[in-house]
Amino acid sequence: MSNKVYVDVLAEFTTDGILIPRSLRWKDGTVYEIQRVNDMRRATSLKAGGVGMRYTCMIDDRERHLYYEDNNLWFVEGRA
Repeated sequence: MSNKVYVDVLAEFTTDGILIPRSLRWKDGTVYEIQRVNDMRRATSLKAGGVGMRYTCMIDDRERHLYYEDNNLWFVEGRA
């Protein structure tokens, strides 16, 4: 069963006001660099629930979804 895993994210705003995540810290303290953001769109997490901006990111050469919720928290879809 999947759930939300809240993570700390280092992000920055571009000069045109777009929020871009640069790295995330997993719950065990490991920091992962976000190599590239392939897509950004408002979306619902079908696996974990919740809605917000979904960032499709390359992390460790694998495509992952990172969500920024309306409550200003970041999460990824995890496994229980």
